[in-house]
Amino acid sequence: MPTSNKLHWGILGAARINQQLMPAIANAKNSKLSAISSRRAGAAEALLKEYAPQVEQVHIYNDPTALLKDPNIDIVYIPLASQDHAQWTLRAIEQGKHVLCEKPMALSVADIEAIEVAAKKHNVYVMEGFMYRFHPQHQRIQEIINAGTIGTVRLVRTCFAYPMQPARLYRIDRDISQGGGAMWDIGCYAIHAARLYFDNTQAQAVTLLAKYNANGADVSSSGMIDFGDGKYAQFSFSFEHARRAEYEIIGTKGGLKCHNVWAKQTEEPIISWWTDSGKQQTETLNAANHFQLEVEHFSDCILKNTPPKLSLQDAKDNCTIITAALQSAAQGKTIQLK
Repeated sequence: MPTSNKLHWGILGAARINQQLMPAIANAKNSKLSAISSRRAGAAEALLKEYAPQVEQVHIYNDPTALLKDPNIDIVYIPLASQDHAQWTLRAIEQGKHVLCEKPMALSVADIEAIEVAAKKHNVYVMEGFMYRFHPQHQRIQEIINAGTIGTVRLVRTCFAYPMQPARLYRIDRDISQGGGAMWDIGCYAIHAARLYFDNTQAQAVTLLAKYNANGADVSSSGMIDFGDGKYAQFSFSFEHARRAEYEIIGTKGGLKCHNVWAKQTEEPIISWWTDSGKQQTETLNAANHFQLEVEHFSDCILKNTPPKLSLQDAKDNCTIITAALQSAAQGKTIQLK
């Protein structure tokens, strides 16, 4: 356990998402950006210069294994390709590092179970990087639900999409089994958000329809999760739709909507709700940086030895639904989970 009130972070890879995470780590009150690794010559230096130029004494590694062996690093952030997440998470754990792994943590439940066993053995925390969960707007939505304003939640609808740009074609250049496609990129968000407001109820069945490209990657999908007792989640995600990041919750007395799940730190998030009795309200909340809040939360958990908000059980539950959904689309039938 570190003796200072700031933990030292190392980043394993020069991925695009670092333009969000590097400033978040650099500005977090309990964290310090201390190392970056990339096998691409000059990539780590370029990212540091562009997105965190104010940070000094950042060690640049050309070998990710060398970063993992750095005794000064407390936490490793892993933004590598989806198919590489599990193996590098395990390697980091074996070196005694805590890990924030970008979603999806793994492409199979078995890999997450292996991560769970290793984390317990080495006494480290591991969390899947669903940054949106740390934005205060979702806490406000939960408060409205807890107050009984919209009654019992019966339906959740999520939609996550953006039109594929040439710079991001690498996301669909390989088969789903190799981490390619929309499911592992944005579909995991759609499913994760769809599960949020059912009080940890276990899914009973999943159905998915999907469109694939020539590489075997899904580019547009729509599906449903059956939580039993007439409670359903409908989700859609696509690289062929206009940009969307929203969800709607329908209860027995009304409903509410999160208009921008991925609200940037410069954007004021908006939520709206209504009731059958005729009440309607739109709330504009304070802007917040969910990436920085995620980083600060994870560092705080380590400093105080408290479990992260997003547990490994949550990661397993999400992966269970994802893999069942992919099976459903491949086989053209509903997959029973219970």
